[in-house]
Amino acid sequence: MILAYHLIVSAYGFRLPNDPRGSWSDFVRSYELAVFGPATQANTRQSVAHHPHDRALVRQMKNALAHSPVIFTGEQARAIAAGFADYGHRSDLLIHACAIQPTHTHLVVAHHHLSIERTCEQLKAAATTQLSRAGSHPFAGEPHKNGRRPTPWARHGWWVFLDSPDDIERPINYVEQNPIKAGLPAQHCKFVTPYPAEGHFVPPAKPPEFATQLPGV
Repeated sequence: MILAYHLIVSAYGFRLPNDPRGSWSDFVRSYELAVFGPATQANTRQSVAHHPHDRALVRQMKNALAHSPVIFTGEQARAIAAGFADYGHRSDLLIHACAIQPTHTHLVVAHHHLSIERTCEQLKAAATTQLSRAGSHPFAGEPHKNGRRPTPWARHGWWVFLDSPDDIERPINYVEQNPIKAGLPAQHCKFVTPYPAEGHFVPPAKPPEFATQLPGV
């Protein structure tokens, strides 16, 4: 029985569909990237971030993107957190851990009435809405011809199914330590519900804020 998920959501340009280490995509939609080869789907649910790869090739691929890779600032991270808190409140989604890095975000979320695929997309949409409301959308000045802004997120997401208390506690600890291991301050989001949780989501009294800021502010 699935109890929760460890979810990773990447910023635009962080993990390309044909990244030599593997990706979560099954198709390369950009012509500029397609010249570097087909999609390279990862055949594991373990992280491939540290697998050996051609760094120069990856840099060349990122330079071919239609937009610069997104690197979130502290201000943008707080807007993202506000989006997650808002969606958790509206949908009664329990979020047991959250770490918002400049290029990607880790969450541990409880099993929900929506699929994890749909939950992932809803979280990204809520975060994007808050980025726009805060006037800090990364592509605010780069709209498409139809007026819509490009998404600041990579397509899809990566997740691991968690089916026991031990399985849940391990990624929670990993997520909590993730910023520290990256050389960033610890993050404390008020919308996070400690595990095990009793009852339903309790919305924070005010917008969530980190104990400290990410670089860039």
